[in-house]
Amino acid sequence: MNKTIIQDSSLSEVDEIASSGNFTIELIRRLGENDYDPLIEISYSLADEYGEKYILNDNTIRKYFNREGSLPIIARFQKKIIGYIIGMPLELLSQEPWCRLDENYGKFNTLYTYAFVIQNKYKKNGYAKTLKKVYLNWAKKREGVIFSTGHVKKGISSKFKGKVEIINQIENWQGTGEIFEYYRRDLDPEKIHQKKVG
Repeated sequence: MNKTIIQDSSLSEVDEIASSGNFTIELIRRLGENDYDPLIEISYSLADEYGEKYILNDNTIRKYFNREGSLPIIARFQKKIIGYIIGMPLELLSQEPWCRLDENYGKFNTLYTYAFVIQNKYKKNGYAKTLKKVYLNWAKKREGVIFSTGHVKKGISSKFKGKVEIINQIENWQGTGEIFEYYRRDLDPEKIHQKKVG
């Protein structure tokens, strides 16, 4: 599929990597300014769960969506952005103290799921599940990447499929008053992809 869409500098450069009817998933090559406002609006729903730190602004959009090494993917319904997921190599998050404590820090084999959100009215349609599945498949394709990590509310990671382990629990994550788990997912437990890369 991988249909590349290239537009002027105010618009995003993306590869359409999955689609079904009016629903598309796009890998961001460069996020254009015309897509900033919809992403900022969607990010407000993250503030309820994760704190205001996760509300996007122009600087954080450039930092996470247009940063070399990141894996930003957006979901659209009828050409309107309805969600996104961003993966970052642990090493790009070196300013975070918890990150440097991960046993894989410095090995360049782990992609941290920095943010994952779908607008509330689209959550029950299976779009979030599809977006996460596409993200994990693209993470597997990254040379040397064998793990995906992230922070989720306590109990959420037990619902994940695949080989997932809880590495740590954090009380009052980012000032939310909630207990969060830091999990690690083995993206290739059968070592099939690693054999191809190695």
